[in-house]
Formats: sequence, C-alpha cells, structure tokens
Amino acid sequence: MDNPAFSNGQTLGVLGGGQLGKMMLTKCRQWDLHTIVLDPSETAPARLLANNFYVGDLMDYQTVVDFGQNADIITIEIENVNVEALQTLQEQGKKVFPKPETLAIIQDKAKQKQFYKTHKLPTADFQSFDIKPDWDSVKAPLIWKASRFGYDGFGVKKIENQQHWEALPDVPCITESCVAIDKEIAIIVARNPKGDCVSYPPVEMEFNSNANQVEFVCYPSTLTPQQANACKTLAEQLTNAIEHVGLLAVELFLDSDGNILINEVAPRPHNSGHLSIEAAVTSQFEQHLRTILGLPFGNCDFLQHGIMINVVGDPGHHGPVQYKGIDEILAISQTQLHLYGKAETRPMRKMGHITLTGTNIDELRQKAAQVKTKLKVHTI
Repeated sequence: MDNPAFSNGQTLGVLGGGQLGKMMLTKCRQWDLHTIVLDPSETAPARLLANNFYVGDLMDYQTVVDFGQNADIITIEIENVNVEALQTLQEQGKKVFPKPETLAIIQDKAKQKQFYKTHKLPTADFQSFDIKPDWDSVKAPLIWKASRFGYDGFGVKKIENQQHWEALPDVPCITESCVAIDKEIAIIVARNPKGDCVSYPPVEMEFNSNANQVEFVCYPSTLTPQQANACKTLAEQLTNAIEHVGLLAVELFLDSDGNILINEVAPRPHNSGHLSIEAAVTSQFEQHLRTILGLPFGNCDFLQHGIMINVVGDPGHHGPVQYKGIDEILAISQTQLHLYGKAETRPMRKMGHITLTGTNIDELRQKAAQVKTKLKVHTI
C-alpha cells in the first residue's frame, strides 16, 4: 500500500523548531518528506531543514490555525502550543498527533497528576493550587512545580524553608511530597492510532542537582530484569490510558522501598531518547515519524551500550556562543557530537549533546566523566 506522505504527496507540519524539530527533520530529509515548521524565533535550529519555515507564536490561536491549513499531518516538538487551535484543525480533517485532548492533559501538570490519581496510576502524593498558597498551608520539604510552561528543570524547585517559598512566582502550581529516590528512569513508548504499542528499553538518568536537569543518560540501566519489565508495563499502561498517539516519554522514579512511581511525561521525542540515534536500531525520531505516518514500528532494540551527555551553557556566560575543546572531543573514538545550532548561550541552556557508545558501560562512565570536563560552552 502506498503512503501519500512520501514523494511530497502530503505535507507534515511541525509546531516548534528547536533541537527536537531539527533532529526529526533530519530523518524527514532522508525520506524526502515535505515539511513546514512554525517557531517563535527566526533563528530556530530547524529552519534550515524545513521546506518552508514560518515565524509565529505557538500559543496564538489564529497563527496555529493558519499554519495548519498548509499541512495534512500536524505534530509537535514542544508542549506549549494552542490546544484550541489544534482542536479546530482536527475538526477540519487534519491529522493531529498527539490528539488535542491528550495534549490538554499533559501540558498542565495539575491535570496530568489528577489523571494518574483518577486512573490509579502510582505517583507521588500531591496538591494542586490555582495560586501559590500561604507558607503556613504547606509542609516542607516539598517539590514545587508550576502547572504550566516548565521545561528542562525550570519551573521545578525543591523547597526547604520559607525563604525558598517566598521567592516563587504566584502562579498555578502543584506541590509534591519528596520521594526517597533510588533511581530515575525513562522509557520511550510509541503508540499508533490503532492502539498498538512498542517500547524502548529503560534508560537511567543522572541529574545535575543544582539545575534539576538531566546530565547523563545511560543504557543499560542498573534495574533488575523484573524492575525493567515493571517499568515497561507501567509506561505502556499509562500510554494506553491517556490514548496517546506518537511518542510518549515516561519519566519514572524507583524509590528506596522498590516502588515505581510516575514523575511526568512528554508527548514527543525527548532528551532521554537521544541515545537511540547512535545506539538503537531505530532512532526515536524515526519511530515518531513511523507512528504518526501509519508506518510499521521500527525495532526498539539497542545495538550497543551508550551514555548521552547534555552540553549546556556554562555558568556566567550569556550571549553569542563559542565552543572550546571540540578538537579533544572528536579525537575520542566512538564519540558523536551534536550541536543544535543555537546562536546564543546562557547558563544551563541545552546547546547540544554528546553520545558515547561501546560494549562496557563502566568504561563509558569513566569516559563520560572525562568528556564532560573537556567541552566548554562560553561566550565570544
């Protein structure tokens, strides 16, 4: 059966032109898929790979509706888009993935957490608030999360005292009980419109505690086979419950008592899946395209061990970017450098990633620690 998306028979519209869009469009170019991209920034990384690139506000209803008139299939690389516009486009007969109804739940952390509770999916205890409550109404220590517009650790804070609390913005939020975390795990699940699912093996995430941002992603994880299977089962259970179509990145906690808890999800390709580009049979970006285009799933197996290192802006540097140490990085065997093409750096901004592959995860961990010190992201 012929697929009309190939040979420019249909147009794929991507809302968001950041690094995830750029890596997705690399596969689109390989497959000769016709693409259009909308992003607020005229220097968005994906602009050079799209057939047509448009600058506009992803949260503006009419901008998104107008953009969608030029596409047959519409997907996202960022959650913060106008859901009402996506609903209108779906009603007009456009194929929209993820479905607007699903995205409306996921892009609001309060709704997301309530969904877990309603569907009896394990997650940390929480409370939701329309405005930040008084200090006397909460009990520290706790985790504070803005309900909307958080990303890469921004909009998430561990609160231990009243001074921390008073510094928070007065926005809709949730508070979570602190969990004694043993491991942080991510699983990428692909689900097609028929409801069929496939999952990548779990990867283990190691965080920069100061920025609350992923620093290393490792495969294989240190989970037991039984724990890995339980994580996979829970991730697919959640994906089916929320009726997602496309890729769903499910972030999980394994607590000190061995319980598996859902932290949060992302309805798109995700930082935790970058390892799949070099280490897996099918990259997460190809898998997302296969899923939304109605193609057969790709093989999710990993071919080799790997560690992904996020390349972020160094503290104290804000402005036009300059990379130092690239020669040393590229001299290391089985090292792949991805720079996202962002013109300006700022502290902890994701500017790229490095993937190390091999056959011994302990050796890769040692190499990753060395690599992390070699590449510097400064200003000119």
